[in-house]
Amino acid sequence: MFDIYVSIFEYFSIPRVFIIMSWCVVVFCFCAALLIGSVLALVLWERKLLGYFTVRLGPNRVGPWGVLQTTADAIKLLFKEDIINSGADRLLFSLAPVIFFVPVMAVYSLMPFNQWLIGVESSVGLYLFFAVLSVSVVGILFAGWSSDNKYSLLGAVRAVSQVISYEVPLLLSVCGVVLLCGSMNPLVIAESQSGGVFHWNIIVGFVSCLIFFVCMLAELNRCPFDLPEAESELVSGYNTEYSGMKFALFFLAEYSLLFILSCLFVVLFLGGYTSIFGNYVSFWVFSEESFWGQFFVFFEQIFWMFAKVFFVIFMVIWIRATFPRMKMNSLIFFCWKFLFPISVVNLLLLALFGYFAG
Repeated sequence: MFDIYVSIFEYFSIPRVFIIMSWCVVVFCFCAALLIGSVLALVLWERKLLGYFTVRLGPNRVGPWGVLQTTADAIKLLFKEDIINSGADRLLFSLAPVIFFVPVMAVYSLMPFNQWLIGVESSVGLYLFFAVLSVSVVGILFAGWSSDNKYSLLGAVRAVSQVISYEVPLLLSVCGVVLLCGSMNPLVIAESQSGGVFHWNIIVGFVSCLIFFVCMLAELNRCPFDLPEAESELVSGYNTEYSGMKFALFFLAEYSLLFILSCLFVVLFLGGYTSIFGNYVSFWVFSEESFWGQFFVFFEQIFWMFAKVFFVIFMVIWIRATFPRMKMNSLIFFCWKFLFPISVVNLLLLALFGYFAG
């Protein structure tokens, strides 16, 4: 995508310095638009699905079928008063939502939504993804500590211990995919699974897929791992004292993280943007070399990517509506006594498979 962008501007003899600077703005605007759009869609979809799962209607008053309910809630948050506790550390209290939100937004640029639509392509894209994303947990810790609230501090400590624990088996499961594909570039990993369902990494790396999915739920603080925000115990956890736009940033980051981790899951195990049929439907009508063939494939790849992503998100919401919350000691024991040993053995087996299969 960057090469196309550069070629267009160079055709009009525009200096390369301006091209590179403007590209950063384009990537930022794309990530911001995708982030806000995905969050608006996810919040409404989750409310509707939870309503159906629990035999309720869900939002049905604001707009046709309640589709404007999320927009109305966003407008309400924009105009709510920003209240800071008198005993809070004002600087860290204000910085915490930003520290939590910015890394989540930054990793959007590393995700390939189709063969051409990727903000920053890197040979170590997965490494950058987790390195940048790991900074967000600092924002949670700052939020809990600076709020001068025992419930917020306890929620932050729970979140940090949970994220640090479950990141270990999660990264080990990702290492298995890297061994299978021989690359840390998300674009290369997606392309290596082209050819249909039976070429996806979920076939060989099924155990890695399960481990990643479970750890993803823990990273997202989703049921049954929603201990940091346990309403019946901690009011709202680390964001109890937040209101207005500061609370909105936490809310926005949480749903953005759900979307981008689901994208990563699809890229690693479900073929990314590649077609489930092995060949693109557009090529059944147009030739691969024709302009119209490439034009329709561009949008078809985006369709496959988002269809798979929303299927994964549907599974996450289904689990939320089905499973009860775990106890904190059970959550940590499950990670270190069950998931971690299995992930180590699984990585060893995938390494042996890759060695002898190669």
